[in-house]
Amino acid sequence: MKLLSAIFACMALSMGSAHATTDCEPGQKTTQACIDSIKFKNSDFYDASGVFLKEKAKDAILALLNYHGYPVFDGIREKIFVMDYNSGNFLNVGLSGLMYENNQTNLYMLLDIFLLPNQMLAEHWHVDGETTAAKREGWLVRWGKSYIAGIGENNMADHPEVTIPKIHWDGKVSAQHIEVAEPGDFLNLKQVLSPHWQMAGNEGAIITEVANFADGKAVKRSDPKMN
Repeated sequence: MKLLSAIFACMALSMGSAHATTDCEPGQKTTQACIDSIKFKNSDFYDASGVFLKEKAKDAILALLNYHGYPVFDGIREKIFVMDYNSGNFLNVGLSGLMYENNQTNLYMLLDIFLLPNQMLAEHWHVDGETTAAKREGWLVRWGKSYIAGIGENNMADHPEVTIPKIHWDGKVSAQHIEVAEPGDFLNLKQVLSPHWQMAGNEGAIITEVANFADGKAVKRSDPKMN
C-alpha cells in the first residue's frame, strides 16, 4: 500500500510539472489567464514568409489540452500531428490529433482529434483504398463542442453561429446537415463514401474517432486546393 501511495504521489508531481508553465491548472477554466490561453491569431502560426510553424501550432494544441484537462503524458508533443491543408489559415481551417492506433491488419483505428476554438476540419470523404474498404467511422466528443456535418436535410440556417471560412472552397460545403455534439455524444458517419466536416465551438473540441482503418491515400477533399 505504501508503495502504491508513493507511485501515485510521483504521478501527481509529474503531472503538475507538465503543466507548470501554462496559464491553466488542468481542467480549471475560471481565471482570465486560462480563458486567454486558448485565444490565438492566425499570425501566431506562420513566419513572415507564410511558412506554417508546426511547433507553434503544437503549442496552441497543448494549451487547448491543458484548458480542458486532457491527460498530458511524457512525449505527447512528439506524437501530436498538425496540418493546415496548405490553406495558410490554420486558425480557421486545420486538423490536429493524436493517432493512438491505425491497424491495417485487424482493421481498427483510434484517433483523438483536437480542434481549436471555431476551427473547421475541412470537408472530405473516404473512398476504397488499394487493399481496404472505405473508412467507416464515428465520433465521441470528450471535451468542448463540435458541429458535425454530413448528408441530410439542409439545416445550416438553424446554426448561424457556424460560418464556413472563405478560405475553405470559397466558403462552401456540400454536406449541410449539422448535428451539435457535446461531451458524451456519439455520432456515426451517415453513409459510407459521403462528405462530412466538423467545426469546433468557442472552447474548441476534443473528439475521439473510431474507425476501421484510415488510409491517407483514400481521402478526398471538397476543396481541390486542399488535396
